[in-house]
Amino acid sequence: MGGAVVDDGPPGVKAPDGGWGWAVLAGGFVVTGFSYAFPKAVSVFFKELIREFDVGYSDTAWISSILLAMLYGTGPVCSVLVNRFGCRPVMMVGGLFASLGMILASFATSIIHIYLCTGVITGLGLALNFQPSLIMLNRYFSEKRPLANGLAAAGSPVALCCLSPLGQMLQYKYGWRGGFLILGGILLNCCACGALMRPLLPPKKLEEGPPTAAEEKKPQPKKKLLDFSVFKDRGFLVYTIAASIMVLGLFVPPVFVVSYAKGLGYEDTTSALLLTILGFVDMFARPASGFIAGLKWVRPRSIYLFSFAMIFNGITDLVGSQAKDYASLVVFCMFFGMSYGMVGALQFEVLMTIVGTEKFSSALGLVLLMEAIAVLLGPPGAGRLLDTTHQYMHVFLLAGCEVTLSAIVLALGNFLCLRGRKKDPEAKMEMAVTAAEKEGFNCGEEGEEDLEDEEPVEREKGKYSALMAGEEVTMEKEMGDNGGERTAR
Repeated sequence: MGGAVVDDGPPGVKAPDGGWGWAVLAGGFVVTGFSYAFPKAVSVFFKELIREFDVGYSDTAWISSILLAMLYGTGPVCSVLVNRFGCRPVMMVGGLFASLGMILASFATSIIHIYLCTGVITGLGLALNFQPSLIMLNRYFSEKRPLANGLAAAGSPVALCCLSPLGQMLQYKYGWRGGFLILGGILLNCCACGALMRPLLPPKKLEEGPPTAAEEKKPQPKKKLLDFSVFKDRGFLVYTIAASIMVLGLFVPPVFVVSYAKGLGYEDTTSALLLTILGFVDMFARPASGFIAGLKWVRPRSIYLFSFAMIFNGITDLVGSQAKDYASLVVFCMFFGMSYGMVGALQFEVLMTIVGTEKFSSALGLVLLMEAIAVLLGPPGAGRLLDTTHQYMHVFLLAGCEVTLSAIVLALGNFLCLRGRKKDPEAKMEMAVTAAEKEGFNCGEEGEEDLEDEEPVEREKGKYSALMAGEEVTMEKEMGDNGGERTAR
């Protein structure tokens, strides 16, 4: 099993599903908004940077690319830091880095300085905020986790709708240097969000009483900074492959839809309105998808709901490739915003479901690293295809095929993995129970604890088993069966 994170509570600490968790959710909402919207919002300054440094648009486009590459590619580094120091200090330091990068960029004398300051330093700072915020959300929410993930993910379209107009206003009034300086100050709010990530505290009954002699002699498991054992999980491997294929095409339509409209002869402002429509629909689709994923019947099958969202997105791209007028593009943006929001709300919820709380920090970092490669290849590859064919239809067809293929890989691979788990109940238990829970379960088998002390562990084991295998099993029945086995022994 994977190593515990330093600010994890001891065994028996349950996710409160509320209380201070709502403050953690608010912090995650803001951080998610900055992380995903900032690389796009910075693009409003590109014309000024082109004029200032006498470079081309492709040169300035590298700023957003480097930002995204740092956000995704530094995933393992973030996992190591979180597992070593905890979420709160990592996020607060990340907020300082994000702010410092923009402030230093306001004094830049060449485009290379912008790459290093805005791309590398600010990108690293945002990465150090994004990943820990997801980890803390996973710890504070269990029953309401799908809804919490959907609400936090809604920060992306909301921030995009706010930061882009704000950037344009700052550029008009203060120039790009003043705009960068003010945005750097705004990013200091990431430190405040990090301060909200309070570690969960153990129950009072666990704090009372000195440890026994057996507990003192018992060696503590060494904490792993990065748990590569997640690659032994077939479900994680299937998810990683599918997510990497999906990212190749997922971000292509938002990048090219405005140019698509301009290619049909529409004005710049009219074409830019398409992104506003897309973001508005996305804003409501994410929390709605989180609510649906949390329903009793849907939650054990959330992986298949995620597959449906990906197929929905892919088919939308395929149909949208045939758009011939502005009305068709508006309809495309509405459906794309809906499917894009579903994917955004479900992708990390499904990963949490597959690997569990204990391994999530390491799994998230490794998945983001794999997606970083696809993020760097997807839009440039689509741009090369556009340069060759000079038709946006082929770009959207390619994106649709990639996302649809990823949905097929995830659904089919997960179906086969589930069949394997049903044949191997011991493997299923290994996936479902954390190290601490399994330890308590074994102690109960050996007669060192009575059945009443073991009841919370059994209930957690049953909940995770039902969630991972997609089986609706009542907790009382499972505990009774286990108790019967022990009596027989």
